[in-house]
Amino acid sequence: MQAPQFFDSLWQHYITMTPQANRIQALFKSHGETVLNDHIAFRTFANSPISLEKLEPQLESMGYQAYGAFRFENKHLVARCYKHPDHNDWPKIFLSELLVNELPESCQRIINTMIDQIPEDAVQSPAIFWSGLLWEKPTLNQYDTLTEHSEYAAWFATMGLQANHFTVSVNLLETFTTLEEVNQLLLSEGYLLNEVGGVIKGSPSVYLEQSSTMADKIHYTFSDGKEKTIPSCFYEFARRHKTNDGTLFDSFIEGNADKIFDSTNTK
Repeated sequence: MQAPQFFDSLWQHYITMTPQANRIQALFKSHGETVLNDHIAFRTFANSPISLEKLEPQLESMGYQAYGAFRFENKHLVARCYKHPDHNDWPKIFLSELLVNELPESCQRIINTMIDQIPEDAVQSPAIFWSGLLWEKPTLNQYDTLTEHSEYAAWFATMGLQANHFTVSVNLLETFTTLEEVNQLLLSEGYLLNEVGGVIKGSPSVYLEQSSTMADKIHYTFSDGKEKTIPSCFYEFARRHKTNDGTLFDSFIEGNADKIFDSTNTK
């Protein structure tokens, strides 16, 4: 699969889960903007048939290369980022995985039941990245248990493998040249923004500023028939700054990303 086809398929699936993204893109276009994507993010479980290690070769098959590694102690995550060496205009990819063995045993039991249902050969092509659930839905009680200890785990248990968010490149907008202007536009249209650590995460001094909406909400029926409104996916906005050598910063900042993860929190 070629990368452009990959991103198009991802986007079509993503906007079914995240209708706000389609509306926001239309909003920018109504102001004469062309919206281009900075990066896409995915979540997964470590030590599973869809671990980061198992998924990475599918990104490499499209020419993407890893260039950074991250650790989020409080959220029990590791992550890697990827870019295409020959296409700077193609989106970067941020892939994180949950270190399940660091969670309480009650959570490990729930997650391991899900992992046991994933076929060992589940990863066959890049299409795995929009495969959704590869296990039976959790019960509401299981979901609440996961939420208590890891919002990331609860989200992935209900949403599965899909684009967690796309990201508007503010650098490539023409009318809205700062993140403050982008955020003001979104707030004026009634969108709820992630305020954890401030509406803007990062600063020019760390070469990256990021904001995001709070995730769309969907009506979800759990495997025990109980229903609840839960978070789906969100839309992010990133502005990159030049480093001391004059090149545009192209990686990620752990402190920023840690707060962006909270865009899918239930509270």
